[in-house]
Amino acid sequence: MNKKYKLRMDRVLQYIEANLAKDIALLEVAEVSCFSVYHFHRIFTAIIGETVHDYIVRRRLERAANCLIFKTDLSITQVALENGFSSSANFSKAVKLYFGFSPSEIRNPDKIKDSKIGKIYSKYGKVFSPSDLYPTRITNEVMNKTHLEDAKMKIEVRDYDSQRVCTLASQRGYEPEAIYEAWDKLIDWATSNGIKKEEQKRFAFAFDNPTITPIDKCRYDASIVIGNNIIVNTPFAEAEIPKGKYAVLYFKGTPEETIKAQLGIYSDWLPDSGFEPDNFPMLEHYLNDARVDGYIEMEIHVKLKEV
Repeated sequence: MNKKYKLRMDRVLQYIEANLAKDIALLEVAEVSCFSVYHFHRIFTAIIGETVHDYIVRRRLERAANCLIFKTDLSITQVALENGFSSSANFSKAVKLYFGFSPSEIRNPDKIKDSKIGKIYSKYGKVFSPSDLYPTRITNEVMNKTHLEDAKMKIEVRDYDSQRVCTLASQRGYEPEAIYEAWDKLIDWATSNGIKKEEQKRFAFAFDNPTITPIDKCRYDASIVIGNNIIVNTPFAEAEIPKGKYAVLYFKGTPEETIKAQLGIYSDWLPDSGFEPDNFPMLEHYLNDARVDGYIEMEIHVKLKEV
C-alpha cells in the first residue's frame, strides 16, 4: 500500500474510533483523509474492505455490545446514548437486526427463547452467541481444563514505564496465517536491526473482542520493543506502550481457550478490583513460539485506571 494512503487511512480510522458516539458525516471523514470526497469512498472501500457507512455501523454496534457486557452498571438506554444512538428503541432495533438478539438477551442469555440470524452472520459469516461472552457459563470440563477458577489468584497489578515499539498490522485480522505472516516479517526486521530473536520482547495489540467482531475484521498489531536509536519506516509503524498500571494474567493453553481467560479478567476480576479498563487495547506478551510448542504461553495485560 502506498505510504501516504496508509497514513491517511490510519488517521481516518482513528478519527472514526474517537467519534463513534456522535453522527459522522462522509464529508468530515473525507476531510480528515485529505482525499476528495468524490474519490474517498472508493479508496476507503478498496483498502478497508467495507463501505464507510458499514464500517461505522459495525464498530458502533461492537462497542455498544461490549458496553452491555462489561458495563453492567449502565442501563440499556445509557449504553445506547453513549454509543451514538438517539434512543433505546432505535438501539434495540439495530442490535437485534445485526446480532440476532436484543440488548436484554445479550445481557441475560438465560432468557433467550428464540433468535434469528443477524447481519453479522449473513454479511460477515460470524456465528454469534451471547452465552459465549460470559466465561462463567462454560462447562465444568472446560473450566477445569483452563483453570479459570484460579484466574483471580494469578492476576497481578504491575506498574510499567513507557516502551517504544515497532508494529506491523495483520492484514486479515485474527486469521492465524495473517498473524504469523505479520510476525515473521516483524521478527526478521528486528533481527536485521540488531535485536536478536532470543532477546526480542514481543507484544500484540489486540483491539477487538473476537466473540463479537468477525475474525478477519479484528484489529491485531504485532509489536517488538525497540530502542530510541532505531528508525522505523513503512510498512512498519512506531507506537508506544504507555506508562501506567496494568492487570497481568499469566496464561498457558490453546488459542481457543485464550478468549475465555481474557473475558474472565473483565467479568470476574475487574468489578471488585477498584479499577476499570483504561482506553488502551489489550496486550498479549508472548513468552514462547506457539508454532514450535503447540500451545500459547503469554501474559495478558489490561491497562487500568482507578474508579
